[in-house]
Amino acid sequence: MMASLTLTQGLAALGGVVLVGVLVQGFWQARKASPRQADVGDRVEPSMGGHTAGHRPDASPAAGDAGTPAADGQADPVQAEGQPAAAPELRLPTLRKSARLDPLIDAIATLRLEAPVTGELALMHLPPSRRAGTKPFIIEGLNTESSDWELPAPGQRYGEFQAGVQMANRSGALNEIEYSEFVQKIQAFAEAVGAMAELPDMLDVVGRARELDVFAGGHDAQLAITLRANAAAWSVGYIQQSAARHGFVPGVLPGRLVMPGAEEGSPPVLVLSFDHQVALAEDPGAAAVREVQLSLDVPQTPESAEPFPAWHQAARLLAADMDATMIDDGGRPITLHAFAAIGDDLAVLYAALSSRDLAAGSAAARRLFS
Repeated sequence: MMASLTLTQGLAALGGVVLVGVLVQGFWQARKASPRQADVGDRVEPSMGGHTAGHRPDASPAAGDAGTPAADGQADPVQAEGQPAAAPELRLPTLRKSARLDPLIDAIATLRLEAPVTGELALMHLPPSRRAGTKPFIIEGLNTESSDWELPAPGQRYGEFQAGVQMANRSGALNEIEYSEFVQKIQAFAEAVGAMAELPDMLDVVGRARELDVFAGGHDAQLAITLRANAAAWSVGYIQQSAARHGFVPGVLPGRLVMPGAEEGSPPVLVLSFDHQVALAEDPGAAAVREVQLSLDVPQTPESAEPFPAWHQAARLLAADMDATMIDDGGRPITLHAFAAIGDDLAVLYAALSSRDLAAGSAAARRLFS
């Protein structure tokens, strides 16, 4: 009887040990399956006022981040031995005060006045929308005091106006319908301010627009690389923290982090993006992300800022930091040879853009490739 009791007790104890082992294993597996979280003790807060280096995908505004519209070339922060490097200081860009007409990419109409008019009158009669279809247009006034072309402003007087519609962008070439819409809006403005509009010939404008669009289509480049998690997925906070260590700041759009440009108002040099629905989740810490995309809009950043090396370096450092593999659109790992080939192609592209007076990062190039 005593032996039977001892045997029963032993089996019960053994069962308890096995149960504890199963629970521990289940907890460990659940923990491995959950997304990696940001380290509370390693919080990185990029400050406003400095910068980092970068290159070429606004958006948007793209416009949204210039939306944000990337990071500038400054000396690396001093790093004490054994201490992690401080996050680079960043200056968030502001929107440009005004765009300027450029005969390279705009079809320009002249609006002649018999006598100067006030900026208040011009502002009162500006078209409510400065777009003709998918093409933006600009109205500038010749300031009678400074003799400068500028966007109409209150308290100023203007002796002449000019209006230009962009002949091409990433939506395609200006077509006859869009040009007709532009003409209607400009004629209505001209009548309201007492000006006589001299408009370029529609067939000539549309022909130039198509030629410009063909050139732009053959010399556009938006580079993107995907970073895929090797093991555990990432939480939103983990992605943000990892990106902040390498100079990225939150963009205007959910699921978008940007490396700001060196100049005020310039678009971001690099964009790190992931599923915006995950970014908007009720509990971002519980949401799991397995892939992020690092992109570079080549025509948006000057070649001198070395955006391609910045893109390559950021991809490498983020992949190492986040335990990820760099892959292309087909899911294939990207090799050093592939990066070298892309760099050679970009050198040819930069030269072609410059030969057309549309150097990457110039105001005209940024507008054309938008």
